[in-house]
Amino acid sequence: MECGMWNEKCGVGNENSKNRVMKDFFYKKLDAYQIAKEFTLYVYSLLKKYPSFEQFAICDQLRRAAVSVPSNIAEGMGRMAIKERIHFLEISYGSVIEVLCQLDLSHSLGYISEQELDNAEEIASRLTKVMSGLRKSLNEKIAQ
Repeated sequence: MECGMWNEKCGVGNENSKNRVMKDFFYKKLDAYQIAKEFTLYVYSLLKKYPSFEQFAICDQLRRAAVSVPSNIAEGMGRMAIKERIHFLEISYGSVIEVLCQLDLSHSLGYISEQELDNAEEIASRLTKVMSGLRKSLNEKIAQ
């Protein structure tokens, strides 16, 4: 009998095993994903300070861009082809830069402090360095 991913007879279909399977997704173990998640949560914490009239403007755009960072890392690592993994890392990198641009605008508009912008830039710097290392490692696999 062939076991499907959620076949209960194979021990994968019950709730306990579903939780175990989710914990085994390796993207969660990547430093890039962990820092990207930290970056996203930090951005969300800043959004609480924005004026209500920005909730459907810059806040919405910041939420989308920030969530895109770890999401694209995860999606890319779920791909089998190394070139696709690299492609999704590049999309994630672009989203980091988009968030930083919007936070810079937010600072200029007085929504966040210089220290808060500096904190975001520090997390982004750590993240992009780790992402660069991951990209280099993936490129080396292609060259082999």
